[in-house]
Amino acid sequence: MTTRASGWRALAALALTSLLAAGLARADDRTEIESKSQAALAKLRQHAKEIDKLIQRASGVLVFPDVVEMTFGERGRYGEGALLIKGEPVAYYASAGAPHNMKDQGGRKVEVLLFMDQQALIDFRNTINWKVGVSEGVTKVRVDERGRLETARNTPPVLGVSFNDAGVLGNLDLNGTTINRIAR
Repeated sequence: MTTRASGWRALAALALTSLLAAGLARADDRTEIESKSQAALAKLRQHAKEIDKLIQRASGVLVFPDVVEMTFGERGRYGEGALLIKGEPVAYYASAGAPHNMKDQGGRKVEVLLFMDQQALIDFRNTINWKVGVSEGVTKVRVDERGRLETARNTPPVLGVSFNDAGVLGNLDLNGTTINRIAR
């Protein structure tokens, strides 16, 4: 009986600790999201030297600077980011999707969507529960070993790139990722 009681106490303590930790965790505010987004784009420019040309041509750039893999309970990934138009933040979004099982890479990454077509950007901004591969297809940006972009002649309406500290992650699939506007 004593063992069972101490087991319940340990479980209750663990549950209380989890609730307290969840209460202390908070979402980033506007300033943090904007700062992290600009830093993420600077880091992307280091990994993909020609990306700046695409960023400048894009009608809008959606940056999720800190996408985290959740490996407990309902597994998945989540991140918050900013939509930049002409380099300025105009709205904030949350991204959620299936996990990529990035254990060897720390489970954190940056995701960037480049809206190369004005109509694709308008459609994105006017859609609730915008889903990659359903609402619009996203073509992955590929980078060779020297940091040069491998692009097609005809630029697709939406380009996507994922990267972490090690470099561009060409093997990650963004299909199924759901993106929604959030208040900040």
